[in-house]
Amino acid sequence: MFTGIVEELGKMVSVRRGADSARLVIAAQKVLSGGKIGDSIAVNGVCLTVVRIGANEFSADVMPETLAKTNLGELGPGDRVNLELALALGDRLGGHLVSGHIDGVGAIDRKEKHDIATLITIRAPQEVLRYIIRKGSVAIDGTSLTVVDYDRDTFQVSLIPHTAAVTVLGFKKAGDRVNLEGDLIGKYVERMMTRPEEEQKPAMDMNFLARNGFI
Repeated sequence: MFTGIVEELGKMVSVRRGADSARLVIAAQKVLSGGKIGDSIAVNGVCLTVVRIGANEFSADVMPETLAKTNLGELGPGDRVNLELALALGDRLGGHLVSGHIDGVGAIDRKEKHDIATLITIRAPQEVLRYIIRKGSVAIDGTSLTVVDYDRDTFQVSLIPHTAAVTVLGFKKAGDRVNLEGDLIGKYVERMMTRPEEEQKPAMDMNFLARNGFI
C-alpha cells in the first residue's frame, strides 16, 4: 500500500527485454536507504518488487500483463520515474490510499499555467472516469492529486510548483501517457452497491444506509 506522495525522482538506467517481460534497472538513492531485496517500490504508480540492489540503483521485474496495461513498457534509459516506498504502519497518510495497481492508462490532453499552478487535463478511459468526482482523489503516475473538475472524457488536476518540480508530471507534455489509479474506497463502495442480488445479505442500498444511520 502507498500514499501517492512521491519520495524521489529516479532515472531509468536500462530496460532488459525478455520474450514478453522486462527487467528495469533504476537509479535511486533515498528509497534505497535501508532497503532490501523483496521490498515494494511504486514506480510511476506501479507496485514492483525489488529483486536486486546495487550501488545507487535497484532492479525490478515487470511481467507481460503489467507491460501491456501501464506505461512502463514505454520507458527507456534516461527517463525519469516517480518512486515511493510502501507505506509503513504508523506513517502519516499524506496523500490517499494507493494500491499500486493501475486501472488504466490516460494521456495528457493539455497543460496550462494559472498563476503559480499548472492545470493538467487528462484524457482517461471510462474504467478510470467512473471513480472520478470533484474534490476526490486520483493517482497519476503514482502521484496523489485532487480532482478539480471532469467531463465525459477528461478530468483536470492542478499542480503546485513543488509537485511540478519533484514528480514526472512537471516534465511531461501534451500527448504523454500516464498511469491512472482510481480511489480505492470508491471501488469498494461500488462493489457493495452493485453486488448481484444473491450476494446481498442484507441489500446494500440507500434504504439500508438510511436504516443504519449513515444518511
